[in-house]
Amino acid sequence: MKTDHTSLLAGKGHEIIELLQGLDVPRTEAICIACLVCGKELTSQNIEQASGLRQPEVSIAMRPLRERKWIEERNEKKNSDKGRPVKYYKLVVPFEQIVGTFENGVLKRNREIAEALEHLKELSANN
Repeated sequence: MKTDHTSLLAGKGHEIIELLQGLDVPRTEAICIACLVCGKELTSQNIEQASGLRQPEVSIAMRPLRERKWIEERNEKKNSDKGRPVKYYKLVVPFEQIVGTFENGVLKRNREIAEALEHLKELSANN
């Protein structure tokens, strides 16, 4: 039985995408994270159907998620031996941990900005 994944991102998914993009997460990466948060284990094609992304965009967006060890990727042969195997993706870390990673990055960047502003104030006071 074929499942319709077009509504996968309804509601919470779109909000996750918007919030991640507000944290400067690339659009395609934010979309893939949202799909995986809202679904369990999804094929690349499920993500394409739900998001409107093309296959190469999904593959490219999954690379940094794989490098951070946030997802597990597995290949499964189709019924026939023809064609490429189907790629399955699933999150292997809690979404809270992913949010924490972005939070730490934002807090670090804010500290760097505050330090730069303090240094600029010191330099302006010396004139």
